[in-house]
Amino acid sequence: MADWTERYRPDTLADVRGNNKSVKQLRGWAEDWEEGDREPALVHGAPGVGKTSAVHALANDMGWTVVEMNASDARTADAVEEVAGEATRSAGLTGGRTLVVMDEADNLHGNADRGGSRAVTEMLKTASQPVVLIANDPYEMSRSLRNACREIEFGNVTARSILPVLRDICNEEGVEYEKEALKSIADANSGDLRGAIHDLQAVAEGRDAVTVDDVSATGGRDTTEDIFEFLDTVLKGDDFGTALRDARDVDESPDDMVHWLDENVPKVYTGDELAEAYRRLSRADVFLGRTRATQNYSLWRYANDNMVGVQTARRGGGGGWTRYSPPSTFRRLGRTRGERDTRDSTARKIGEASGASMASARDDIFPYVRVLFEDEETAARIAASLGLSADELAYLTGWDESRAEDVVGDDEPEEVEEEDDDESQSTLSSF
Repeated sequence: MADWTERYRPDTLADVRGNNKSVKQLRGWAEDWEEGDREPALVHGAPGVGKTSAVHALANDMGWTVVEMNASDARTADAVEEVAGEATRSAGLTGGRTLVVMDEADNLHGNADRGGSRAVTEMLKTASQPVVLIANDPYEMSRSLRNACREIEFGNVTARSILPVLRDICNEEGVEYEKEALKSIADANSGDLRGAIHDLQAVAEGRDAVTVDDVSATGGRDTTEDIFEFLDTVLKGDDFGTALRDARDVDESPDDMVHWLDENVPKVYTGDELAEAYRRLSRADVFLGRTRATQNYSLWRYANDNMVGVQTARRGGGGGWTRYSPPSTFRRLGRTRGERDTRDSTARKIGEASGASMASARDDIFPYVRVLFEDEETAARIAASLGLSADELAYLTGWDESRAEDVVGDDEPEEVEEEDDDESQSTLSSF
């Protein structure tokens, strides 16, 4: 079933709940832009407060088409220029404006991404079309990016504003409700509209009514979902609401659930499905990292959303019974300093070979390399050309150390690198 946050995304700014002052500022920015003030906008605020929904609603109100990119798309100047060019071409074809939306702008930082950051700053100064950057924490962005924009801050959405949204969704879904049940969800998620909608879907989808007892049972995590049932629901099911409920009820931490999925996705998915699933898990890992860094455990829900989103990668049927395995040592990403060092050294080698940053190698290239390395001969050839150690190969593939050592062998990496470097460069550059 569809994600209710997408199904009930507001079509117009008039439908955006909460943040009335910010919505008014956003509309004012767009009107100023049409009148000749070509300043880009920076919309920022906590996750789940409606930033992206408001920007898309604005585009509908203004009759603007939308071209989107996120920080992972903007690692290089060429990527940014391609998006800017697409916006210009689109505007030329339609005769109207094209809004360029860059989400997760606060993830664009560091020396590895400096080329993309400079290109974004230049695009903001010279863009012939309106541009909006969206960020959770603007102070994670460079000062030059912030200073180039008009800042519009979205605050937390109050429970009082969340409640009518939940009520409207229940009415649309034909679900009866106890007022106190919806109030309980709104209160528990005060500040986070998206989280409230997800909680409502988890408890209401497929039911005729929602009661206080239903909400209490779900919120309290009184049931223990077997991890193997959770894997089946996510990897083989097609009901988003059920998967959300299972993610809440399974007796594992979000970190461990990511490791379980990371270990077992290749048993069910292949090819493009597998690559897309790993993209989702990578996004989940980003939110888990933010949780650890900030100790803000409300961010766990966004890791759960991306874990459950693995379900959308599947194109065909789920198949029959699967023998799932617990996470192996090298699949428990980031648990120790040694593993983080292995991750970073692997990303550095792949990034140098493909011309990508370390962050882009981790987020965008690792999933495809894992697919390539399903074939041991290919794995051996590329590992040798990159100079990967057995530990690094084991990290990428999830193999045990002895198997990785057998594949790497005793060859000196430098000798093989000279022989096969062009082939490796060509293979990895295709990503």
